[in-house]
Order: sequence, then C-alpha cells, then structure tokens
Amino acid sequence: MLENSYHDQLPSSFYSEQAPVPVAAPEMFVYNHQLAADLDLPADWQDAKKAMAWLSGNMAVADSQPIAQAYAGHQFGHFTMLGDGRAILLGEIVKEDQRYDMQLKGSGRTLFSRKGDGRATLYSMLREYLISEAMHHLGIPTTRSLAVVKSGEKVQREYQHEGAILTRIAKSHLRVGTFEFARVYRSDEELKQLLDYSIQRHDPSLVGQEDVAMKFFQSVIDRQIDLVVHWMRVGFIHGVMNTDNTSIAGESIDYGPCAFMNAYHPDTVFSSIDRQGRYAYSNQPRIVHWNLAVLANALLPLLDQDEKKAIERVEAVLNEFPEMYRARYFSMMLNKLGIAQQKPDDAVLVQELMQLLAEHRIDYTNFFVSLRHDSITEKALLEDERFISWKQRWKEAHERDVPKGLQLMDENNPVVIPRNHLVEQALEEAVDGKMKPFNDLLEKLSQPYAQDQSLQEVPEGFDRLYQTYCGT
Repeated sequence: MLENSYHDQLPSSFYSEQAPVPVAAPEMFVYNHQLAADLDLPADWQDAKKAMAWLSGNMAVADSQPIAQAYAGHQFGHFTMLGDGRAILLGEIVKEDQRYDMQLKGSGRTLFSRKGDGRATLYSMLREYLISEAMHHLGIPTTRSLAVVKSGEKVQREYQHEGAILTRIAKSHLRVGTFEFARVYRSDEELKQLLDYSIQRHDPSLVGQEDVAMKFFQSVIDRQIDLVVHWMRVGFIHGVMNTDNTSIAGESIDYGPCAFMNAYHPDTVFSSIDRQGRYAYSNQPRIVHWNLAVLANALLPLLDQDEKKAIERVEAVLNEFPEMYRARYFSMMLNKLGIAQQKPDDAVLVQELMQLLAEHRIDYTNFFVSLRHDSITEKALLEDERFISWKQRWKEAHERDVPKGLQLMDENNPVVIPRNHLVEQALEEAVDGKMKPFNDLLEKLSQPYAQDQSLQEVPEGFDRLYQTYCGT
C-alpha cells in the first residue's frame, strides 16, 4: 500500500531507518473515517484492530520502510541540528499522482531524539487532531490527522500523562530546515538531489526548466504568502514558527503552542515559550519573510556559482515579498469586509478598522460576522465617532456590489473557530474518557461558515491568563 520515495530517491544521510517502538496496550481513541475514505485506504483500514496495530507501531504496515527524517532549523532565531526525535515516516499514500506522507508522531526514540523520550501525551495529540481538522475545514492548507491511539503507557512531563500516538498526513514533511541540513552538513551534490526531489514532489511543472532553483524558491514564497494570509484571515497564531516548522508544501504543520485570537490585538501571544513575542499574531508575515531568507541562503550554491551574484538574485526576489504580501493581505481583508469592487484607497479602511478593533479589544471573529448581518452590539465601538465615520465609508464601498460582497463575507468570515476555552474543556474531558464534548466541538468545527450557528462568547478574563505549550 505504501511507497517511500524519500527513502528511495534521497541519500541515506537524509534519514535514519527506524521502526516505531511498540507500545504496551494500544487503544484506538479517535479515527478519522472520512479522511481514510478520502485517501482511498484499503478496506482493511476500516478494521479497528488492524488499524490500531498499524498506527500504534505494534505491527508493520505492508510495504512500509519506516524512517526518521534528518533536518536542522532555526528555533527562535538560533540554528541547531534537529531531526524526527519522536516521529516515524511510515511511507507515502499515492492518490491521483499526489503523494501523502503517513507519519506516526509519538512513536518512540530515534537517532535524532537527543534527550527526549520520543513519546507524546494524549492531550497534545488530541489537540493536534482537533486543530488540524479545524484548519482543514476553515479552508487553510494543513497537515491532517488520521488517528490518535492511546499507548497504554505513561509519559512524564511536568507530571505523568497518558501517552498516545498521532497519525499525521501531509503532502510532505520537507521543511526549510531540511534544506538547511543539506546546506550545512551535506555536499552541494546532495543539496541538488534534495532540490530535484522537492520539485518532483511539489512543483513537477518545473522539471526540465532553466533556472529551476530560483523558480522553485519563488513557488515556495508564493505558497507561504498564501498560507500566512489565511492565518491572518481567521486570527490563527502558530506560536512556534521555527524554520523546521516551515513546510515546503505550504501547509500549516505542528500544532503545539498554537491558538486562535479572540479579542483583536496585533501583539497577541499565547505560547508559554515565546516570551519576547517573536511569533505574535502581527509578526507572522515578518517571520515568514525571515524564514524564506534562510531558505534562500541554503539554495545559494544552486542559484549561481558566484555567491555574490547568487545573493544579489535572491535579495531582489526577497525584496518583493513585502509588497506581494501586502497586496494579498489587503485583498483578503477587503473580502472579509465584503468589498467586491476593490480600489487602492480601500486599504485605508482596513488600517483604520484594525486600529479601532485593537483599541476597543473587539472580538475579531464575531466582529466580521456581526458587520455582515448589521448586528454589532459593542456600545463603546458604536459610540466612537471614528467608527461611525468608518462605517459610513465602508458602506459606500460595500454597496458597489452588494450581492458579491455578501458572498465574499460569508466565504471568508468563519462563525465558528476553535475557541481556546472550548478546546481546553474538550481536551480535559477527553483525556478523562468523556468524548462527547470533543466530538461535539469537532462537529461544529467541521462547518465553520454555517451562518445558522450563534456567535461564540468567551468567558471574561479567560485569555488574559491563557497559555499554550509545546507538549515536549
């Protein structure tokens, strides 16, 4: 069933052959039947006992060649050697010329584990399952979650937790950090092999073209801009945008300390390890730009034999990033505002609104839904002369094409997001064996744009003390 092109087409220096470490008493906790069907998994995968044995690592999947991938990365700006310290790539599902990695996360120690135990907690794996599936239904490129299997073992963190293994599905696990690893620790020849493999995997239309390294770099830039614009659209804060979490495929990956913003403020941070606000909501575009500069540095030997010329070339492309991002960001925000016939001056409406929402701490998600239905209730905002003026000018822009504008608002403004308090409540109940809140929330998150759902309210003061954690 599985292939492993990563194993077959790249040098062995890019991975370590490693089978998952069996667990004591596996128990299927959550299984994504719809995703299994979408991937055209064989009928055997609907057999709970077989699926549980495969996805716990206790039985080998047919044709799998399990490996732990090598990569490096800049974590909070500091370079280090990394690799899959608690994940095993079983192989790839091939469907209609698209490859999807099947990876077990929390499957035991590997060559790259350093001091880690290679395991994961049930709480953190359920969190990734919930958020990644929510992101998918929001229409945001993301890794997916096929299953969470309880291990029957305890995992020690600040205290003992139930252990679990997540099955993650991705277009690939190639990262900016994979290219950093090749550039720093391997030869230019191996770097070229990685580039060729990445192009075959994600940009096959580029095969055989001239100046292919630059064209590949531009494709990655394009995917990353689209991704971060999506994050900004729904108020998503990744929380740990290290280069090893920057996917070449342009998917959101690694849902450790991520969260969704409720009351709007550009400096919002929830991650317990982001003490300086490096990965705050409004910093995400700048960090993507920084991470792409790191990728550019890794690609230099493939861009021109003269390093000075190579640097000049990538700098010219990187210098275009701010305007490329700005154009897509403002277009997205004007879509949220229901302005179908957009004019350059409309960007001022976005800038003024964001300032007002920040000053009044207005709920980001609820505001746009309320604006669409003319049902804003925040008294302080409604009485602010600046907002009164803003709304009149917005209305004039919106009325250029009302039907299309309303359609854009419905398509771009979710009514339901994974509210932090609901996520924590669902996870705490699930870990305690009560799955109803988890399943109910998952169901609501599968229809985030359904207009018949009521606005979500956040308990007063909840976000002020709320923190998210890496899970490692």
